[in-house]
Amino acid sequence: MVVLTVSMGLAEWLLYRYRGLSVAALRATATPAGFRLRSAGILVLCLLAYLAPLVPAALLTGAEPAVLLLIAATLWTALLLQAFGVAWPPAVVCLAAAGAVGALTLAGAGRDLFALSLCHGTAAAVLGAWALRALGRPSAHA
Repeated sequence: MVVLTVSMGLAEWLLYRYRGLSVAALRATATPAGFRLRSAGILVLCLLAYLAPLVPAALLTGAEPAVLLLIAATLWTALLLQAFGVAWPPAVVCLAAAGAVGALTLAGAGRDLFALSLCHGTAAAVLGAWALRALGRPSAHA
């Protein structure tokens, strides 16, 4: 959790960069499909820029890198959607993931890395798809 807390400054800066790069992509494209493709590339670029420094930080602190990266991807994508005014879907997805992890912990599987990765990975995938759908429209950036 310390790694995620410290990384929030980078997360906020990348949200700002995503917005700027998306506006530039909006100006540079002539079709909605072209913008959607550029927007997806920008989303992946910013997410990878956020996740890359977390790998050595996880190894340095002894955290499991895969689970940490999935949690970080979920949180960053939720923050991105909230920055664009989409608040309820990320809240519901994060709550569902937290509930699933809590249920696994109560059931005694709280240390099962596959189960934790499945919960956090599903949340990250759902939020990623939602972000591509919501932020791939030019009107979201106008």
